[in-house]
Amino acid sequence: MKGVYTILLLIISNAFMTFAWYGHLKFKEFVWFNKLGLIAIILISWGIALFEYLFQIPANRIGYSANGGPFSLLQLKVIQEIITLVVFTGFSTLFFKNESFRMNHIIGFVFLILAVYFIFKK
Repeated sequence: MKGVYTILLLIISNAFMTFAWYGHLKFKEFVWFNKLGLIAIILISWGIALFEYLFQIPANRIGYSANGGPFSLLQLKVIQEIITLVVFTGFSTLFFKNESFRMNHIIGFVFLILAVYFIFKK
Protein backbone atom coordinates (compact mmCIF):
# COMPACT_ATOMS: atom_id res chain seq x y z
CA MET A 1 0.00 0.00 0.00
CA LYS A 2 2.95 2.35 0.63
CA GLY A 3 3.89 1.96 -3.01
CA VAL A 4 0.44 3.10 -4.13
CA TYR A 5 0.50 6.09 -1.77
CA THR A 6 3.96 7.00 -2.99
CA ILE A 7 2.92 6.93 -6.64
CA LEU A 8 -0.30 8.89 -6.00
CA LEU A 9 1.59 11.56 -4.07
CA LEU A 10 4.20 11.74 -6.84
CA ILE A 11 1.47 12.23 -9.46
CA ILE A 12 -0.06 15.10 -7.47
CA SER A 13 3.38 16.58 -6.83
CA ASN A 14 4.27 16.45 -10.50
CA ALA A 15 1.01 18.11 -11.51
CA PHE A 16 1.94 21.09 -9.33
CA MET A 17 5.55 21.02 -10.52
CA THR A 18 4.55 21.00 -14.18
CA PHE A 19 2.14 23.87 -13.68
CA ALA A 20 4.76 25.86 -11.72
CA TRP A 21 7.46 25.28 -14.35
CA TYR A 22 5.39 25.63 -17.53
CA GLY A 23 1.97 27.04 -16.63
CA HIS A 24 3.29 30.59 -16.58
CA LEU A 25 3.88 30.30 -20.31
CA LYS A 26 0.10 30.51 -20.72
CA PHE A 27 -0.27 33.50 -18.37
CA LYS A 28 0.09 35.90 -21.31
CA GLU A 29 -3.41 34.87 -22.35
CA PHE A 30 -4.81 36.43 -19.16
CA VAL A 31 -4.84 40.22 -19.06
CA TRP A 32 -4.02 40.48 -15.34
CA PHE A 33 -1.00 38.16 -15.54
CA ASN A 34 0.19 39.75 -18.77
CA LYS A 35 1.00 42.94 -16.86
CA LEU A 36 3.23 41.18 -14.32
CA GLY A 37 6.99 41.30 -14.52
CA LEU A 38 9.36 38.36 -14.39
CA ILE A 39 9.92 38.59 -10.61
CA ALA A 40 6.16 38.40 -9.96
CA ILE A 41 5.85 35.37 -12.25
CA ILE A 42 8.77 33.70 -10.46
CA LEU A 43 7.14 34.32 -7.07
CA ILE A 44 3.81 32.91 -8.29
CA SER A 45 5.62 29.84 -9.63
CA TRP A 46 7.43 29.40 -6.30
CA GLY A 47 4.07 29.57 -4.54
CA ILE A 48 2.74 26.81 -6.78
CA ALA A 49 5.95 24.80 -6.30
CA LEU A 50 5.39 24.89 -2.53
CA PHE A 51 2.46 22.55 -3.09
CA GLU A 52 4.75 20.31 -5.14
CA TYR A 53 6.99 19.91 -2.11
CA LEU A 54 4.05 19.27 0.21
CA PHE A 55 3.43 16.09 -1.79
CA GLN A 56 6.94 15.22 -3.04
CA ILE A 57 8.64 15.05 0.36
CA PRO A 58 6.03 12.74 1.95
CA ALA A 59 6.04 10.57 -1.19
CA ASN A 60 9.79 10.05 -0.94
CA ARG A 61 9.69 9.45 2.81
CA ILE A 62 6.86 6.92 2.52
CA GLY A 63 8.31 5.17 -0.52
CA TYR A 64 11.99 4.96 0.45
CA SER A 65 13.09 1.49 1.56
CA ALA A 66 15.22 2.81 4.44
CA ASN A 67 12.00 4.26 5.88
CA GLY A 68 10.06 1.02 5.44
CA GLY A 69 8.87 1.77 1.92
CA PRO A 70 9.06 -0.54 -1.08
CA PHE A 71 11.47 1.45 -3.30
CA SER A 72 15.21 2.03 -3.41
CA LEU A 73 16.43 5.58 -3.98
CA LEU A 74 17.16 4.83 -7.63
CA GLN A 75 13.73 3.30 -8.12
CA LEU A 76 12.06 6.35 -6.55
CA LYS A 77 13.91 8.64 -8.93
CA VAL A 78 13.02 6.61 -12.01
CA ILE A 79 9.35 6.42 -10.95
CA GLN A 80 9.35 10.19 -10.43
CA GLU A 81 10.88 10.82 -13.86
CA ILE A 82 8.37 8.59 -15.65
CA ILE A 83 5.50 10.28 -13.82
CA THR A 84 6.96 13.66 -14.75
CA LEU A 85 6.99 12.74 -18.43
CA VAL A 86 3.46 11.35 -18.38
CA VAL A 87 2.10 14.38 -16.51
CA PHE A 88 4.01 16.77 -18.77
CA THR A 89 2.74 15.01 -21.90
CA GLY A 90 -0.84 15.32 -20.70
CA PHE A 91 -0.32 18.93 -19.65
CA SER A 92 1.32 20.00 -22.91
CA THR A 93 -1.32 18.21 -24.98
CA LEU A 94 -4.19 19.85 -23.08
CA PHE A 95 -2.82 23.37 -22.61
CA PHE A 96 -0.44 23.88 -25.53
CA LYS A 97 -2.37 22.97 -28.65
CA ASN A 98 0.48 24.19 -30.87
CA GLU A 99 2.80 21.46 -29.53
CA SER A 100 2.61 18.11 -31.27
CA PHE A 101 3.18 14.61 -29.95
CA ARG A 102 5.02 12.61 -32.61
CA MET A 103 6.26 9.09 -33.22
CA ASN A 104 9.78 9.91 -32.01
CA HIS A 105 8.26 10.88 -28.64
CA ILE A 106 6.49 7.53 -28.44
CA ILE A 107 9.73 5.70 -29.29
CA GLY A 108 11.53 7.67 -26.60
CA PHE A 109 8.87 6.71 -24.07
CA VAL A 110 9.27 3.05 -25.01
CA PHE A 111 12.97 3.32 -24.22
CA LEU A 112 12.13 4.96 -20.89
CA ILE A 113 9.78 2.10 -20.07
CA LEU A 114 12.64 -0.27 -20.87
CA ALA A 115 14.83 1.76 -18.51
CA VAL A 116 12.23 1.29 -15.77
CA TYR A 117 12.21 -2.44 -16.45
CA PHE A 118 15.99 -2.67 -16.09
CA ILE A 119 16.10 -0.44 -12.99
CA PHE A 120 13.55 -2.68 -11.25
CA LYS A 121 15.07 -5.96 -12.47
CA LYS A 122 16.70 -7.85 -9.61
